[in-house]
Amino acid sequence: MSVSDTSNLARLSMTLPADLFESLDQMIAERGLKSRSSLIVELIRGAVADHAEASRPDDVVAGTVTMTYRSDAGTVRHRIAQKQRDYLKEVISSQHIFLENDQSLEVLLVQGPPQKLADLCDDLRRVRGVYQVKLVTTVALLPQLHDHAGGGAEGAHMDSERQAQ
Repeated sequence: MSVSDTSNLARLSMTLPADLFESLDQMIAERGLKSRSSLIVELIRGAVADHAEASRPDDVVAGTVTMTYRSDAGTVRHRIAQKQRDYLKEVISSQHIFLENDQSLEVLLVQGPPQKLADLCDDLRRVRGVYQVKLVTTVALLPQLHDHAGGGAEGAHMDSERQAQ
């Protein structure tokens, strides 16, 4: 690998089996990407994020939990809401839509240690009527929403009132 002094780019040369190389080019064409490099960068970023998550389990990650479930039974949504309440620190927000055939899709925005997020997903999978749960994470984090050192919600409210004046 050589590093160019004029930019922050490094060159990588690799050898692949011919059938994998053809599949790579087909994937690039189907996704409308401009080059092999753009796809390989995307794949490497994902692998680096996965590795960071596995090697530093106490770090905080952000991501989404996407799930589908049976919406015709009212208790399913209630039990899912209870699970979200059990993970109040991790679940930032949720979006729900009704799908066809009495199914629902819900997406949770989450942040926390990887194992805690995996535990949330496992708990959601145990809810009878949940069909699918998928967690996607990134090492990028949400910015802190509240200043806990400033006296809680009242302190933050007072600061915003002062700024408005």
